[in-house]
Amino acid sequence: MRFDPFRRPGRTDRADAVITGAGSGIGRALALELSRRGGRVVCADIDEDRARATAAAAPGEALGVACDVTDCDRVVALADTARDWFGGEPDIVVNNAGIAQAGSVVGVVPLPEWHRVLDVNLWGVVHGCQVFAPRLRAAGRGAIVNTASAAAFGTAPRMAAYNVSKAGVLALSETLAAELSGTGVTVTAVCPTAVKTNILHSVSFPDASSERLGERLVRWTGRSPDAIARNVLDAVDRGTLYAVPQLEAKAIWHLKRLLPAPYTRMAGLLERLMR
Repeated sequence: MRFDPFRRPGRTDRADAVITGAGSGIGRALALELSRRGGRVVCADIDEDRARATAAAAPGEALGVACDVTDCDRVVALADTARDWFGGEPDIVVNNAGIAQAGSVVGVVPLPEWHRVLDVNLWGVVHGCQVFAPRLRAAGRGAIVNTASAAAFGTAPRMAAYNVSKAGVLALSETLAAELSGTGVTVTAVCPTAVKTNILHSVSFPDASSERLGERLVRWTGRSPDAIARNVLDAVDRGTLYAVPQLEAKAIWHLKRLLPAPYTRMAGLLERLMR
């Protein structure tokens, strides 16, 4: 961990953490940053090789395990593995596993695609909260971090399944934060815009132009996963519910709340102009 004389130690220092989707992107960056801060990390991913690669790259103690977050029994097994390895409940749980979806309008997006996206992005987080929240509540301490997206409130056209899944994660996080108030457990919802990860690899674009547009947005506006990870952990240290790490995400957040109807019309106009 880099020495910063102005940084005060926080709850993310030397914290035991469980992270899903830790094989790449934000999950991997969070695992490595927490390890640099002296913590022990259980790195979970549906791809066990990638989970183990993240654990191997961590400067401190880390364990790589396979976990399919769409199966609640496997999330229970993950929680049990973490408790056994740590010798107690984790300090931080990051429900981060997710996939992307874009390109088609409602009514054209195949129903299996809706189920695929919601199963991972929403039900995966529901399972994580369902399993870990009672354990952390009983321990009287900890933090739950749920990876949502600016898509949760930005609701751009041609991203319906993704938008709905992330809006659900945001609503779940807000509800859980209220339920855990006063228990010693905090909740943070992460709402970035574009991040320079490999998440676009999970997208089945309907045409080449949509794929090029997605790649350009990530390249031009995307922030590094490392920067997002540091922002997220700063929010956890403060006990902040919303981690909105980028300027454009903050602008969308405020614009949508100040001018909801004009914002929606503008989003539709921009989508038509970009076709």
